[in-house]
Amino acid sequence: MPSKKALVRRPGPRLAEGLVTHIEREKVDLGLALEQWDAYVEALRTHGWETVEVEPEDDCPDAVFVEDTVVMYKNVALITRPGAESRRIETVGVEEAVARLGCSVNWIWEPGTLDGGDVLKVGDTVYVGRGGRTNAAGVQQLRAAFEPLGARVVAVPVSRVLHLKSAVTALPDGTVIGHIPKLDRPSLFPGFLSVPEESGSHVVLLGGHKLLMAASAPKTAELLTDLGHEVVTVDISEFEKLEGCVTCLSVRLRELYA
Repeated sequence: MPSKKALVRRPGPRLAEGLVTHIEREKVDLGLALEQWDAYVEALRTHGWETVEVEPEDDCPDAVFVEDTVVMYKNVALITRPGAESRRIETVGVEEAVARLGCSVNWIWEPGTLDGGDVLKVGDTVYVGRGGRTNAAGVQQLRAAFEPLGARVVAVPVSRVLHLKSAVTALPDGTVIGHIPKLDRPSLFPGFLSVPEESGSHVVLLGGHKLLMAASAPKTAELLTDLGHEVVTVDISEFEKLEGCVTCLSVRLRELYA
C-alpha cells in the first residue's frame, strides 16, 4: 500500500529574516505565518496525510521550508547539501526524522550542493534544476543515487526563479504546469501546460485528482477545476514573501516500505 506521510517543520521566531533572492523583501507577520502554517498542515491531514513534525530549528529562519533538506525516491531519502551555507544545519533534524521512518539514507557531499526545491519527480523521471542553489556536482550525485533505482534524471537550467519547483510542478497525470515567463526552457517538458499565474505553477498532489494550491492563484485554480481536478486552496501569503510555495512546506513520502 502507498504511504501517505508528510514531513513538516514549524516556523521559527526568526522567520522574517529568511533569504530572498529574486524578489524584493517585504515585512513578514510571524503571527499570521503561524496561523497559515497550521491551516496548511490541517489541509494535509484533512485529505488523509499523516504529518510528521521535524524538530524545529529556531535559529534557522528558512527551516520551515523543509522540502529543501531531503529528496525522496521510492524508499531512499537523499539528504541534501543546501546551496545556501546558512541552511545546512537544517538537514540534521530531517535526517533523524527519515531514519526513524525506516528510510534508506544517502547524502550529498562537498563540493555538491542540492536544494530539494530543485527536484521535480514525474513518475520515474526526475527533473533537477541546475541554477543558483544546485550545482553540477549535486546533479551528478543525485543521478548516482537514483538512477540505479530506476530513475531517469534530466537536468534543467534555472535562472529566473529560486528553484525549479518555483517554476513548475506536475499534475496527477504527469502533465507539467508552469508560468512561461519564469521558465528557461519549457520545451524540455513533454505535455507542458501554461498557467496564467506564477503561484499557479505550484501544486501538491493530495491523492486522486485533488490538488493543494495557494489562494493567490484563482485563475489557475479555475483552469484546473475546469480540467476535472478538485482544488484545495490555502493562504500562504507570508511564506510567498520569502519565495516559498505550497510544495516547499512539506515533504511527501509516498513509497515507504511496510
